[in-house]
Amino acid sequence: MDPATQTELEAAAFRRLLNHLRHRTDAQNIDLMGLAGFCRNGLADWYQEAAAEQGVDLDKAAAREIVYGMPYADFKAKYQTEATPEQLARMDESVKKNKA
Repeated sequence: MDPATQTELEAAAFRRLLNHLRHRTDAQNIDLMGLAGFCRNGLADWYQEAAAEQGVDLDKAAAREIVYGMPYADFKAKYQTEATPEQLARMDESVKKNKA
């Protein structure tokens, strides 16, 4: 596969992931963190870092709005629930694996 086609396919898969996460508002960030060690906020951070690598100035709020499809504060108010102690513990254990 040529690099241009690979980039196009990766971009299409990324857009599909964003649409999926925007649709699945029931998938709480804390649960994503507990299972996979990343969530929508991390995805926004990666997006912001990729922009910086390309010389594009993109702040955290703008990157989160791209990922969430709305301002982060609006998403939190509409969809985010309070994390339980169990969810926080799972997240802590999962995030430790990121450093390996």
